[in-house]
Amino acid sequence: MSLDPVAYLPYKDPDDFIREVTDRIWVDRDIDHIVENYEPDSIVHTSLGTVVGRDGVIEGSTIRMSEAPGHIGQAEDVVWEARGNDAFLSSHLVFSADEHLVEGRPLRIRKRTVANCLYRRGRMVEEWVVRDDLADCLQSGQDPDEAARQLTFQGYTGSMLEEPPNDVLLRGVSGARPDAFRPECEMVLEFIDEVWTRRRLHRVNDFMVRDLFLHTTGDRTVIRPERYQSDLLAMVGPFPDARFAVRDIQTNHAPRYAGLRVAVLWTMHGTYRGVPAFGALTGQPVTVLGVSQFLIQEGRIVKEVRVYDEISLRAQINAARGDGPQVEANIY
Repeated sequence: MSLDPVAYLPYKDPDDFIREVTDRIWVDRDIDHIVENYEPDSIVHTSLGTVVGRDGVIEGSTIRMSEAPGHIGQAEDVVWEARGNDAFLSSHLVFSADEHLVEGRPLRIRKRTVANCLYRRGRMVEEWVVRDDLADCLQSGQDPDEAARQLTFQGYTGSMLEEPPNDVLLRGVSGARPDAFRPECEMVLEFIDEVWTRRRLHRVNDFMVRDLFLHTTGDRTVIRPERYQSDLLAMVGPFPDARFAVRDIQTNHAPRYAGLRVAVLWTMHGTYRGVPAFGALTGQPVTVLGVSQFLIQEGRIVKEVRVYDEISLRAQINAARGDGPQVEANIY
């Protein structure tokens, strides 16, 4: 099915649309363009909860820009896929490398953000956005626990409360999808189930090349299967019953981004009763929202870029302990 240009005009394609619209809002600082770009009743799911309505996006964007006025990001990847003939779902990986002067000394912050955006006829309908705010803390010298204590986990509404789709290859939370690159998608889904959820860690070698790269939270890069296994264990160790649910998937093949990428919107569900990495154990459930983009070459995973917000996860755990702030701060 061909995509009607009404989905991305006045730009040449969805990739161009996403890059230019994002620059207009976040680089040119045209915050008012959100009025034209988002539907009034648009829904945005973040690591701290769900924002309902365009006004919340405008306010949240204003706060973020004022907190980091010199921040500029650019597209590292755009994995887009049609949703019918007038809509598309994009997974926009944004990389930023900012330099700030603090007490006359340069402070360099590198981080990644992913925004999964459902656009219909050129207007934002629903968005899932995750940021590596741990990278901010580690590189600026801020205590992650202290940063989390300033945040309030406000909880999810809408589609985030629904069960994951029965067959995400046919229909994700964003709607029906084309049956594109099925073998590669099936391979990625099997990898997540076998390695992430079932912890058959030895099977990393069945899906990933030896010289793999994982770019993950805290602006860390992991190489080789053995270190990938260790990193995954560190992620799930605090939540020993952790299970991963895939809520959406999209694919795109483009030479600009080294070939075929498979983007996965996932949630991790577990109980904080394992390794006390985030303070005293609560025995309470958590939900972690994340996005992974996998680069596939010759039927194997050669790179994963994984983004989720560990600071917001800490805030969620704090809320379960009852020691978070009462003020509902910006969650966009």
